Amino acid sequence: MSRQLQRLLPAAARRRSAVAWRLSSSTATTERDDAAKPRSFASRLKDVGVGFAANASRSKEEKQVNLAKGITGGLPDFVEEWTPDLFRKVGKGLGVAAVASWPLAFHHDISLLVPLLASGATVGYWKIGLDDLKQTSSALPKNFPVLIHLRYILESIRPEIQQYFIEADESQGQVPFTRAMRSTIYQRAKGAQDTRALGTRRNVYGEGFEWANHSMFPVSHADVEDRVTIGGSRCAQPYSASLLNISAMSFGALSANAIEALNRGAARGGFYHNTGEGGISRFHLSGGDVVWNVGTGYFGCGKTIDAEGTRAFCPDQFKENATKEQVKMIEIKLSQGAKPAHGGILPAAKITSLIAEARGLGDGPWLTDCASPPRHSAFGSPAELIQFVQQLRELSGGKPIGFKLCVGQPHEFAALCHAMLDANVAPDFVTVDGTEGGTGAAPPEFQDSIGMPLAEGLRIVDGFLTGAGLRDEVKVIAAGKIYNGFSLVRTLALGADATNCARGMMFALGCIQALKCNTNKCPTGIATQDASLSSSLHVPTKEVRVANFHRATVHAAREIIGAVGVKRGRDVSQDHIFKRRDGVQVRSLSEVHTNYFAKLKAGQLLTEEGLAETSPIMRRWWRDGYDAHTASQDRAMAA
Repeated sequence: MSRQLQRLLPAAARRRSAVAWRLSSSTATTERDDAAKPRSFASRLKDVGVGFAANASRSKEEKQVNLAKGITGGLPDFVEEWTPDLFRKVGKGLGVAAVASWPLAFHHDISLLVPLLASGATVGYWKIGLDDLKQTSSALPKNFPVLIHLRYILESIRPEIQQYFIEADESQGQVPFTRAMRSTIYQRAKGAQDTRALGTRRNVYGEGFEWANHSMFPVSHADVEDRVTIGGSRCAQPYSASLLNISAMSFGALSANAIEALNRGAARGGFYHNTGEGGISRFHLSGGDVVWNVGTGYFGCGKTIDAEGTRAFCPDQFKENATKEQVKMIEIKLSQGAKPAHGGILPAAKITSLIAEARGLGDGPWLTDCASPPRHSAFGSPAELIQFVQQLRELSGGKPIGFKLCVGQPHEFAALCHAMLDANVAPDFVTVDGTEGGTGAAPPEFQDSIGMPLAEGLRIVDGFLTGAGLRDEVKVIAAGKIYNGFSLVRTLALGADATNCARGMMFALGCIQALKCNTNKCPTGIATQDASLSSSLHVPTKEVRVANFHRATVHAAREIIGAVGVKRGRDVSQDHIFKRRDGVQVRSLSEVHTNYFAKLKAGQLLTEEGLAETSPIMRRWWRDGYDAHTASQDRAMAA
């Protein structure tokens, strides 16, 4: 034991005696006087060393008692002792040290660099501290000048510390995509080995664990279909889509290089690229198939009609873009999972010539903000939406027309089905976006608490379309955290024909989940318009990685579909996927929430006998949908 520690231990013993005196209400004059003395900052620092020594000698039980008493937590003692007066004293000490170092440097006792650094540190110390004392926006800098910036620095790098040093491989809930998820995507995008040794790392007996039941007589993955034909009986130009495609991401949200790499990757892999609601940019036309997303701002198919930037649909402009060879399908965006029923505004100051070109805003200057309101102006009821679908089908020359939504109130989708039946017109596809979907920027309340997750929304859409006898006409596409073969197959089992993927494709481009999409400071050059950052994204390299990720993921999905014993994704049912409720009980997905999300038979909702077999809640939604549809029709006739 060192001499210093031997001197410190008696002091620690005296402090423990003082604690005992306070607990027993005994009198000890010496200890009471010591406790009443003001303690210096240096003495509190000394206590840190004493505390470590004393703690090392305590038993495990004593340490647990101290923790139970709440001794830990809050600011360290030496930080609480820091005051503006102490800041000035330390500053004066630094000044004296800096001045004293100059003669030593001139006499060559120390390097000239030492007084330069000391003087610079002193000036910086005083500048930061005095600014902290003058500011009025926060109490912390006033109370703890200079020192409080250590907290700000640690707070600013907390996400990186969490991601690189603390985050576990399967840390669900801490970040949108776990390290294990990202690693799978990175490996497949780079064409690296993606197999693992020694078995699963997941707790197969933990609540929420899911698996697919395989067949004793599997089908070869080479015999499993990986294309889906989209286009109903009224469609003149049906499209053969891949099981996995690029979900909606606009130019503006993503950089030009990112959009071009995605589109060229789609061309390599034979899958489509959804434009997002920001219009068709020149970078979307790099060889890959395009699904044009028509949002509430009607970018590329509308015009500004007032000083507030309000946009209205323009049939002529729509026809010009919709008939382009590369545009294979058109998707009307009703809502998206990350911010359903929430619009957005691109400030006029952020509109560039390339963004204006993609959105059809004309030549500058652009004096009004570019608005995407929460709802469409071209239609206002289920019946009008179906009429709009037919209008776009005719203007596009018979290309597949559909719409995208995050399911909210189920009876409203039932009303859409009633409108389809009444008009004898149906969309060619419906894209269901789950609330777990991603976005560049959205209010946290909308990201966390608005809209229906994909599993439930998909069941409702598939259920109502099937029950209304429309399922053969309408294909269902799903988007929401699809990143590997199993997540894709699970989505098919819930009712999808094909899937879209956004963030997985971003990871293939090199996204590191820095969570800076809304700051224009994406370090990988993907979600930014800063040319100094986006120019580092090498398009020829990244397009290969996008194609690699797609190919490997679809291959894994085909292997799982074959392992289940079927040849088509649509033949994978909810009975094939099981989920553990707790350590003992398990259920197939078809048995989960059967009252709300029952699998209906074809045409079951069209007869009284079928309605009698339908669960009460589904039957109520169906009837409420009929009432909503007829009420909107009555209002339209009255107007």
